[in-house]
Amino acid sequence: MVKVSIGIPLHNGEEYLRQCLNSIIEQTFKDFEVILVDDGSTDNSFVICQEYVAKDSRFRLIHQKNKGTAGTRNTCLKYMHGEFITWIDSDDKIKPDYLEKLLQVQAETGAQMINCVCYDIKDGI
Repeated sequence: MVKVSIGIPLHNGEEYLRQCLNSIIEQTFKDFEVILVDDGSTDNSFVICQEYVAKDSRFRLIHQKNKGTAGTRNTCLKYMHGEFITWIDSDDKIKPDYLEKLLQVQAETGAQMINCVCYDIKDGI
């Protein structure tokens, strides 16, 4: 069992997908798995995901016909084996210590759920 399962539901997310997946690979905490569920994308999202699955054994890819956000998250949950889970959208980029900090807060507080701040970057601002 891994410590953290990262669920990434995606549909037509090719524009930011590589940045998202690279930010996950760059995590300082390494005991995680990534469950990618491609929800019937018609762009190159599935092909991009296949590249990452081929180069990192922590990544798993499931393709399904479009079921929407809830259906895609439920599919992610079926394949997750981590002690903890986190959701990252295909257009998100996380800091290298994201998982490490989440687990640090959990260990310090014993919390069952942790929420974090999200920053949007638009037009370079």
